[in-house]
Amino acid sequence: MVAETVDGILLLDKPLGITSNAALQVAKRLLGARKAGHAGTLDPRATGLLPICFGEATKFAGILLDAQKTYTAEVRLGVTTTTGDAEGDVIDRRPVEVVGDRLHAVLTSFVGGYDQLPPAYSALKYHGRPYYEYARSGGTVPRVRRHVAIPDLTLDSREGDLVRFTVTCSKGTYIRSLAQDIGDRLGCGAHLSGLRRLASGPFQLANACTLSDLAEATIDWRRAKLLAADSPLSTLAEVVISLEETMRLRNGQRIAAVPGTPVGLVRIYAFTRQFIGLGEITRDTQ
Repeated sequence: MVAETVDGILLLDKPLGITSNAALQVAKRLLGARKAGHAGTLDPRATGLLPICFGEATKFAGILLDAQKTYTAEVRLGVTTTTGDAEGDVIDRRPVEVVGDRLHAVLTSFVGGYDQLPPAYSALKYHGRPYYEYARSGGTVPRVRRHVAIPDLTLDSREGDLVRFTVTCSKGTYIRSLAQDIGDRLGCGAHLSGLRRLASGPFQLANACTLSDLAEATIDWRRAKLLAADSPLSTLAEVVISLEETMRLRNGQRIAAVPGTPVGLVRIYAFTRQFIGLGEITRDTQ
């Protein structure tokens, strides 16, 4: 298949065991697209919603990267690993003596947010090299705590030492670190044993398709699954401008804001309903 210009966003349910980039490359080939990028990495052991942006939609990938995410997480209490998940070597085992409402109280204590220490095995960089390279060679880097927002964290179930919860969190939140921190507050240690992304910004896993779905379908079906390139902007106010204003804007000139439009980013459409791009309403344009 010859690669073509394809614009839009595919909601993919990433399977277990492959990297986000590998999933991206398969989807890109199946849709015959020239340009694509994903909006938020999932580890190979994580599954769930992976928005893939094609063509013009890649311009808005940053908005999805910055958006809130929702996950269901599975945490094994009593076992601590080098990486904070099931991929790492076990470094400690402790008895789990969590009774009564203690688990619920600890989970609730994270709601709102906290200062989180990113994992040593992560893609964050120090002097141009990712943390995990230092960790794998036995080195260490000075990790700095970063505030993460957690609007919601709900206990779903507990079966012995296995705990499942649903969490909504801000950009930059490491669920592996959250699992470890939960274990620390409980006094027994813990690691992340499973993770599935349910939502990313305005997008939901319920609307995603799988790689198998794509592989078994026609090219027309695959491309029909694409959302509009501007769909990540659905939460922004919409501004429709005249032909004259469209020409002025495309020539790099400022235009007056539509009365009543709030200050901040907006999505701009020509009078023909063609999407033009992002704009910013400032007080001096109102």
